[in-house]
Amino acid sequence: MTSSELYWDPYDYDLHADPHPVWKRMREEAPLYRNDRYDFWALTRFQDVWDALGDWKSYSSAQGPILEMIRSGPAPEHMQSLIMQDPPRHTALRQTLNRAFTPRRIADLEAQVRAYVQKLLDEYVGSSGFDYVADFGGKIPGMVIATMLGTPDAALEEIRLLTDESLHLDEGDASQDRHYEVATKLRDIHRVQLEARKTSPQDDLMSALLAAEITEDSGTTRHLTDTEMLSFIGLLSAAGNETVAKFVGWAGATLARYPAERAKLVADPELITNGVEEILRFEAPAMALARVTRREVAWYDEVLPEGSAVVLVTASTGRDQRVFEDPDRLDVARPVDRHLSFGFGAHVCLGAWLARLQARIVLEETLLRFPEWDVDWDACEIVHTGSSVRGYSKLPIRIG
Repeated sequence: MTSSELYWDPYDYDLHADPHPVWKRMREEAPLYRNDRYDFWALTRFQDVWDALGDWKSYSSAQGPILEMIRSGPAPEHMQSLIMQDPPRHTALRQTLNRAFTPRRIADLEAQVRAYVQKLLDEYVGSSGFDYVADFGGKIPGMVIATMLGTPDAALEEIRLLTDESLHLDEGDASQDRHYEVATKLRDIHRVQLEARKTSPQDDLMSALLAAEITEDSGTTRHLTDTEMLSFIGLLSAAGNETVAKFVGWAGATLARYPAERAKLVADPELITNGVEEILRFEAPAMALARVTRREVAWYDEVLPEGSAVVLVTASTGRDQRVFEDPDRLDVARPVDRHLSFGFGAHVCLGAWLARLQARIVLEETLLRFPEWDVDWDACEIVHTGSSVRGYSKLPIRIG
């Protein structure tokens, strides 16, 4: 293999619209792929990525979960979050946050999520169309997370815009300078709200974090520090906003391309839960995760030294024909027993069930009102967020 024969650059935005042909070649021709320009290795096959994500002792998240963070050097201490720590430290924090992020708390959100979705979609009933991402999908997750955190409505739009800005990368730019600068502004907004909870707790996640305790390795317990709480709040806000918004965009685009599959969901809404999993497999909002090797590892007769950056292309794995029959075809009735769109292992997405809840309700309410739609493909825009998130920032649909 030479770079002229096969080349994948996570910062090449011409590839973002449809990277699947390149990823398919990587799975077949170079299951261990080497990029010299950005000094990383990449794995694209399902089982390989599954195994690497499950082996935190060999593949560390301590330098960050995406390639840009790893290549930019250590993050400022106050920016280091749960996903930038390995067990056992990660395990203790995660167990504490799991207790605050309970299934009951998520289940209790269903009525509120549905009300948000209904309100936004009802505005367009009888219209000729709207932007399914900018006018709808991009707003829902921020409203939901704000409800969980207790964020004032007045701050929602500023947080959404700052989140988008923090993740944007210009083509060829792998630095994290913009991210850290904008993330600091977001952190300041959340800090004000957290301080208010200290004197006036509410029934929200911020107050639950203030009350939560962590058990150290020594057996002693303590409350979370402000830095730990703000890091988690920032992570939830950013990850929750981006991934769900991008799922909505992929759902709108994919179901427009496969109208027969969309018709199946309209005819049998019970299929929607499975349809969500199939769309996640087919077009994952999160493109890739990255790790740094903690020891020498071997893949396909190649030994990677300790300290190597390895990009795990999770969005490629859903099209791996070794696991999924006819993987380039959307089939909403396909049994999807597992996929890697939420990651796997110690760092599997903490908010996966919240994302699934929102995705299901979005499709239920959309298909109820708009069983058919077309997309103005020439007016669509793909968002550019480096190697992390991939999806539409604009998806105008016609419903009239």
